[in-house]
Amino acid sequence: MSSGRAPRSAAEAGLADPHAAREKRNVALSSVAGAVVLTGMKLVVGLMTGSLGILSEAAHSALDLVAAVVTFFAVRVSARPADREHTYGHGKVENLSALFETLLLLATCVWIVNEAIDRLFRQHVEVEATVWAFAVMVISIVIDVSRSRALSRVAKKYDSQALEADALHFSTDIWSSSVVLVGLALVVVSQRTGLVWLQRADAVAALGVAVIVVWVSIQLGRRTIAELLDEIPRGTRDEVQRALRLPGVTEVVRVRLRRSGPDSFADVTLRVARDTTLESGHAIADAAELAVQRLLPGADVMVHIEPAGVEAPIQAS
Repeated sequence: MSSGRAPRSAAEAGLADPHAAREKRNVALSSVAGAVVLTGMKLVVGLMTGSLGILSEAAHSALDLVAAVVTFFAVRVSARPADREHTYGHGKVENLSALFETLLLLATCVWIVNEAIDRLFRQHVEVEATVWAFAVMVISIVIDVSRSRALSRVAKKYDSQALEADALHFSTDIWSSSVVLVGLALVVVSQRTGLVWLQRADAVAALGVAVIVVWVSIQLGRRTIAELLDEIPRGTRDEVQRALRLPGVTEVVRVRLRRSGPDSFADVTLRVARDTTLESGHAIADAAELAVQRLLPGADVMVHIEPAGVEAPIQAS
């Protein structure tokens, strides 16, 4: 006997809730707007001052814009309900969006490192640390703090990996912008003290930006690939197995878990005594669904009940 998936409220399902989809779409759209403003400002000021740190940030923001646009469309597509071809829904689109963003970040780093090395060892570019250079980086930090918090709040609320990737991305922008500010400040010190070697601080700051972005990209990429491969957090399966040792259950035969974007799915097989009635079996299945959903809120759970003596199906280790 089997028990179907427990019905979920719109709030638990997240993507099934029009309000949730609208809130995710709006915060993603605000991220796009912020990226447009920052890219334009950094590009203009970077060209005016000759600062590689700011130009590297402009390139970073340009890719941020592409990533933000991709995220915006990803959350729209992932909000679509399951259909005949996508029986688990469209949640994996968010994971693909996060992976695409990771690749964009790494591409940015290649350009930044190449330009920084060129300026450090092959050519000298005079950097003009003007008030506009400092102003654009301070404005950048303020905007990034605002949108990172907004994205993080909605990502946690609806367990959205695409929005979480954007939030993490922009939180690192805060640190990278701070590194550029330090580089510009050292250029000013060089101009006022005559310490020529400090003129290279801007290129060194750009390398600092690259190091930060590479580190975050690797972490984000690992988590995204794990999601795409249906990897679950260590210990989660054991916790679910323990929760399924309910009265009337003689053996937890199989537990399979997977995620599709913000949604969790569980497929479990439980063994009961051969004399268990149909009504009792159904009650056990209901209790099992609730036990799993206490650990994985809003999970879509399928419970299969089989009597003792039936050969166990092959179980993944």
